[in-house]
Amino acid sequence: MATVPDRAANRLSTLKERAAIIQATRSFFIEQGFLEVETPVRIPAPAPEAHIEPEPAGDWYLQTSPELCMKRLLAQGYTKIFQICKCFRRHERGERHLPEMTMLEWYRADAGYRELMADCEGLFAALATPERIAAMGGALDFTPPWPRLTLTEAFRRYAPVSLAEAIVRQSFEEILVSTVEPRLGAGSPVFLCDYPASQASLARLHPDNAGFAERFELYCNGVELANGFAELNDPAEQRRRFEHEQDLIRTFGRTPAPMPEPFLDDLVRMPEAAGIALGVDRLVMLLTGASSIAQVVAFPPERL
Repeated sequence: MATVPDRAANRLSTLKERAAIIQATRSFFIEQGFLEVETPVRIPAPAPEAHIEPEPAGDWYLQTSPELCMKRLLAQGYTKIFQICKCFRRHERGERHLPEMTMLEWYRADAGYRELMADCEGLFAALATPERIAAMGGALDFTPPWPRLTLTEAFRRYAPVSLAEAIVRQSFEEILVSTVEPRLGAGSPVFLCDYPASQASLARLHPDNAGFAERFELYCNGVELANGFAELNDPAEQRRRFEHEQDLIRTFGRTPAPMPEPFLDDLVRMPEAAGIALGVDRLVMLLTGASSIAQVVAFPPERL
């Protein structure tokens, strides 16, 4: 009888574990009363985001996120929804990036970003079995509540300059990625909270400080796993922010996609809500102890 090569056997084992993680994730949200939804992958206009380049598909685009359509469902009266789907972003390939990725997104009407943090803690309680913790080397403590660290404090602790100075120098993203992120989530997952308003084009402003938005990211072992925020539901303000992003896209020498007018039309009916996107491929990397995102998918692009 032919034997399976070690590399193929390892991939098979990882893909079985990936399937189990996705199934457990789906069960968690269904048990919490969320409705699983499916929205179109090919759309006429994604949200304008200067640092994300969508993949054209004819005259339309492959979604960079299901966010706009899921918010339109909130505007129609849906209250707790989730989706596991494919998303596409051009020129994203690295040890932690794929141009075609699997995304988990969920939304809560009449909720804020703190409820999303509690969801994350509950999800990991369901997923972080003793076997998976052992596969990670047993170095992470998933016992809630996880630390909440403001971005201002993170820059004070780990960056060579303050958050305010980094923004003035236009080096915020560079310093965050190179200096701050690698220090986050070493002992337990950590929520990096309260981003500058300029770094949160779809998020609601913080009620106590209009210079900041109610946005957070979840980190484990220096890797960003999720991005969540309290949703902006003011169509005039959202249009202004989208126009600003379109202007930035033009400065990068690209042509922005059309304005997502149906989304802006529906936004006036969207209740207060919060939503979050979690990278499934990175989640599987974490829970299996994989060192590269290519190890947790059936076919990385180089093998196609």
